[in-house]
Amino acid sequence: MDIEIIAKALKELGHPTRLAIYKGVVRAGYQGIAVGGLQEKLNIPGSTLSHHVSGLVSAGLITQRREGRTLFCVAEYEKLTSVIDFLQDECCFDESSETNADK
Repeated sequence: MDIEIIAKALKELGHPTRLAIYKGVVRAGYQGIAVGGLQEKLNIPGSTLSHHVSGLVSAGLITQRREGRTLFCVAEYEKLTSVIDFLQDECCFDESSETNADK
């Protein structure tokens, strides 16, 4: 995955309010969570929530779905996995290269 995409996702998750929002959305599972429920749970103003949600949407970490008058936030678990995999795929890579060079 492109490092710019990963950096954008990590930047959005680097803000405490956005991280709390994302955690709430992830905890809700595949059905997502209504924006009103998320606002109530986190006790933040609607305009603040909207601002932070739009950042998470732009990073591809969540999507929104409308059912009637209710707007739901849904985690994009595939994107989360991509970000985690990007970091984990590099784990100890240099260490194994150094070990092979010593042989």
